[in-house]
Amino acid sequence: MCEKVAVILAGGLGTRLRPYTLVIPKPLVPIGDYPIMEILVRSLVKHGFTRIIMAVNHQADIIKAYFGDGSKWGVSIEYSLESKPLGTMGPLKEIKDLPDDFLVMNGDVLTDLDFSAFLKKHTKNNEYFTISGYKRSNTVDYGVLHVGMDSELTGFEEKPQIDYSVSMGVYAVSKRILEHIPKNTYYGFDSLMFDLLNAKKRVCVETHDGYWLDIGRPSDYERAIEDFNKNREIFFI
Repeated sequence: MCEKVAVILAGGLGTRLRPYTLVIPKPLVPIGDYPIMEILVRSLVKHGFTRIIMAVNHQADIIKAYFGDGSKWGVSIEYSLESKPLGTMGPLKEIKDLPDDFLVMNGDVLTDLDFSAFLKKHTKNNEYFTISGYKRSNTVDYGVLHVGMDSELTGFEEKPQIDYSVSMGVYAVSKRILEHIPKNTYYGFDSLMFDLLNAKKRVCVETHDGYWLDIGRPSDYERAIEDFNKNREIFFI
């Protein structure tokens, strides 16, 4: 049976979540009784992952001191230390001994996604890169004008709702993508997507219809605490 490996991206400054991140790194900001990233670790263990690699930079020593070697959770935890910020995809180039297929995720997501099933489907279908997507909708606060030739009004919508898909910050990855990632260079998810599209490499999107929240802003953090305390059993218990 293949080893299940997950890379957690935990090297960011957490500037959007200030003032909570002024003293402690964002991955250790608590949600209920647990730091954000411990919830991820526990969820990964629940889904059968045995090896976790944390890509760290900012306040790396504090993160390493908290998680140690992972034995507390029954998982092997390793660290890939960035000498400078490398973005979301750049750190993958620095990690040794990655399997043919593995999971990559931001260290600040709260979700009930079945990580094991997500990776299994990606591997079974021999995908190059799979994004876990989530459907969002926003209501425009204005009346929207559709204007045609000669400045003529051709249509009108009063506060329409716009539906779209977003990335959850969770990816199933084939090791083959490493050929697109430059070494020791800042390289984000956006850069990789443009490069893969230009190279005509298939990128798959699997839409998740369960729970997901990106804990990026103070308002998101406050909602995450409320949601977790009400439904913690869906995450790892």
